[in-house]
Amino acid sequence: MTSTARRGLVAVVAAALAAIVVAFGLAGTAQAATIFSDDFNDGNASGWSKSGGDWAVATDGSPTFTQSKADSELARQFAGQTSWTAYSVQARVKPLAFSGSNRLVALAARSSSATKMYRLALTNANRAELQAVDGSSVTVIGSASLTVSTGTWYTLRIDANGSTISGFVNGTRIGSGSNSAHSAGRVGLVTVFASARFDDVVVSSDGSTNPTDPPTGNPTTPPPTGGPTTPPQTGLVGWATQNGGTSGGGSASATTVTSASALTSAVGASGAAVIRVSGTISCSGMIRVRSNKTILGNSGATISGCGFTVNGDRNVIIRNLTFRAWDDDAINVEQSATNIWVDHNSFTDGYDGAVDIKRGSDFVTVSWNRVFGHDKSMLLGHSDDNASQDVGHLRVSYHHNWFDGSGTRHPRVRFGNPVHVYNNYYYNNEYGVASTMNAGVLVEGNYFEGVDEPTLVGYADSDPGTLVQRNNVFVGSGSPQSSGSTAGIPYSYQLDNANNVKSIVTSGAGAGRINP
Repeated sequence: MTSTARRGLVAVVAAALAAIVVAFGLAGTAQAATIFSDDFNDGNASGWSKSGGDWAVATDGSPTFTQSKADSELARQFAGQTSWTAYSVQARVKPLAFSGSNRLVALAARSSSATKMYRLALTNANRAELQAVDGSSVTVIGSASLTVSTGTWYTLRIDANGSTISGFVNGTRIGSGSNSAHSAGRVGLVTVFASARFDDVVVSSDGSTNPTDPPTGNPTTPPPTGGPTTPPQTGLVGWATQNGGTSGGGSASATTVTSASALTSAVGASGAAVIRVSGTISCSGMIRVRSNKTILGNSGATISGCGFTVNGDRNVIIRNLTFRAWDDDAINVEQSATNIWVDHNSFTDGYDGAVDIKRGSDFVTVSWNRVFGHDKSMLLGHSDDNASQDVGHLRVSYHHNWFDGSGTRHPRVRFGNPVHVYNNYYYNNEYGVASTMNAGVLVEGNYFEGVDEPTLVGYADSDPGTLVQRNNVFVGSGSPQSSGSTAGIPYSYQLDNANNVKSIVTSGAGAGRINP
């Protein structure tokens, strides 16, 4: 049919051309067709969708897909279609390192979201476990003792046929059972506080899937539907209008920059300035942005490898830029910085936060941004022990952002009250909004689709905050949590009907949607 050297999804044209025999580890063989294969020999991983970790195609004799961040709590890559039902997925897996006890590397099947899947895991407790994962709940379907050594390749396979789920390691069945928790979904590669290499991924249909479904190169992007009932409010709204407002560089003449050195000089200078970014600027670390600056991206403008930090300064606007592969944060607002507007940017495949706001910062609006192919999105308040600096501050508005398959922190809030989260589109996220450490968060008019935990009161070891959720839409999502009340919102704003938010946001959020 196709060489396994071909990258990506393989649409089956006809059974007569595509049928192959795949061993299922049973008494005989089953006629099957390859509907996906990837050996990463082309040097890239396009078509895979990342949620956490530090992934790259790296050589191990031949190219492999490597997750190198052993201290990443959850690192995942997904491929395929959410409609896939009965199939077998096989991959070679080499654990490299484990950080702590009872850590794991795994192959996944029927993943309907970032935390719902069947998982065949190799643990450093020297066990192989076939698991049904549903958020924080893990049910072991079957297991076996197995010496799990770093630096050793293992061949893992999951067969999913109706409610019968079976797991094989090196051709030996380690567990099989009946479980109906997950009926359909994509395949995945997973590490939990571990690093590993993955190679030779093959998905085979047993005839119950629909192999004629068209390939999807961006499984985290659903098509827009419907239409807005009123024109979207795209100017400055929210907390950044308070405390004297946010005007950035105002009417200063624009300066265009095309290099990291020119950008660093322009945004770090004293005085008001409007800086236009042209082309792709490659950089590393964090570039400090001083007060009274407007940074605008021309068409296609990209910041690759680094991020901006607003450290104690005020009155900054950042719009229409694509940030990718940053090595710290993409945008970091800290040390009592005030009056910041982050608008119509795109964020993908970075190391830490896309937009993190912390250490007493205040009067910030984060609007019309898109986060995709990335895990930790937007942190508000950096630690539980920083109340003395943060209480009475961290007032932020998040509106019309598109959290497109991103994992967590949309936002994760400490201390700020009121934090206003409205008219955002959440798609296929681990969790949406978390209110902790006596924060007060108003969550209204948002559209949650495929979100395991839309709203949380308390998270991890942090004490709970308060959260009011109203007029939200939940599609294929878990139950929202709410508790208590929040302080009042002091500014005027237009609240779009939540039923229209998916269409409004997917057609307007991210870089390239405005011409500033």
